Amino acid sequence: MQLIVISNPDAIANEARIINQLFEAGLTRFHLRKPAYDAGQIVHLLNQIDEQYHYRIVLHQHHAVAQDFNIERLHYTEQHRQNTDAEQLTLQNYCGYILSTSVHNLAALQQLKWFDNVFFGPVFNSISKPGYETTLPADFALDKKDIAVKVIALGGVEAANLCQIKAMNFDGAAVLGSIWNNPELAVANLKNLQKGCLPD
Repeated sequence: MQLIVISNPDAIANEARIINQLFEAGLTRFHLRKPAYDAGQIVHLLNQIDEQYHYRIVLHQHHAVAQDFNIERLHYTEQHRQNTDAEQLTLQNYCGYILSTSVHNLAALQQLKWFDNVFFGPVFNSISKPGYETTLPADFALDKKDIAVKVIALGGVEAANLCQIKAMNFDGAAVLGSIWNNPELAVANLKNLQKGCLPD
């Protein structure tokens, strides 16, 4: 099961150093999500992240920056995806970009042929967004029939519920609050999460 870390949307002290440390600890996929950042701020942060790890980064905003940083993965928010025509998505696939997106409706999972993986949530009550609560039943299990994309659980993910996420039939889990609520413990918390993502 794949483990994904999403950046804190706000600036964090020593953020690039912590990101590099997370990669050094074995993180394979990092979603750079900074909704309020302009392109220059994104570039500044990327310049501080070790170049050898750029291919593990997924860019949420300012997609045009990707070509300058060996970044081949782009993420679309649900609204951005809905406002992007099929021709543009097809062109990005043709150019070699690997796309991901987010959904909050399970029915949408069958309509995402341009995307490699998709975030679905909240699966549990969010750690980083108070009041952002799940509507899934306790015995929920994802029916993967007719779903071509990999589905990543988002919302309230922590080490204690990774086994439950596996039982729910998700392909991976994305974390934000479990890492960034205590940035000084980010690497230790990642390692704890990684233990829960080991294959059975």
